[in-house]
Amino acid sequence: MPGGRLTQQERRQIALGLADGLAYAEIARRLERPTSTVTREVMRNGGPTAYRAEAAHRATERRAHRRRQTAPRDTQAPPQGHGRDAESVREFEEAFTAVFAQSGLPKMASRVLTCLYTTDAGSITASELVRHLQVSPASVSKSVAFLESLNLIRRERDERRERYVVDDDVWYQSMVAGARSHAQLAETARKGVTVLGSGTPAAVRLENIARFVDFVGESIIRAAEQAREVLYTKPEQLPENAAEAGPEGGAGPEDPERE
Repeated sequence: MPGGRLTQQERRQIALGLADGLAYAEIARRLERPTSTVTREVMRNGGPTAYRAEAAHRATERRAHRRRQTAPRDTQAPPQGHGRDAESVREFEEAFTAVFAQSGLPKMASRVLTCLYTTDAGSITASELVRHLQVSPASVSKSVAFLESLNLIRRERDERRERYVVDDDVWYQSMVAGARSHAQLAETARKGVTVLGSGTPAAVRLENIARFVDFVGESIIRAAEQAREVLYTKPEQLPENAAEAGPEGGAGPEDPERE
């Protein structure tokens, strides 16, 4: 598997793959690169619809140049606990942020959410976010407010300061809320059946949509309720090899790209 930065030719192949409608995983397979490398490359350079190979290559060169200029100011990576490699953690954070951004979150909100999910404490202060992300307090404040409006994080106050917290239950609540919104779609579709006349092609189409959405929504809620306790599994309850297993049970590939 090739290492180092993406080459200009590889970026052109990514652009061609996106134009052909290929998934990130397929593009990565053809390049013999980790999927996270391709995902991060596309999301930091305009997304799948706006990605341009030449522009992405120039932007990467500019970022690398800026890093070289600012390196003397902060040459030491933040210390990591549990024997973690700081560079690997940084790369994972970038990949995780790209996934959140791909789902529709603004980039800064995605970075804040990644920080919260990757901290062992499960909570963080505004000053810690500013220091870790190297952004202004105003940027952090705006992103936190946005994430709060989506119920993705909440605030807590200890004796001295305010902390931002991610709840383990947020994914359950999100799944259930999504399923309920689908139920409203099914209900509205069935009203259309009456308006358009039962048995007509349009009404049959709407009835089928309603039945499909009902079935999927009920399945999601049932599965979420059955799996809810997984969100509260403690480290000591995990299988012995869980920490070593990748997303599909195997060892996760390392992302060799450096910029």
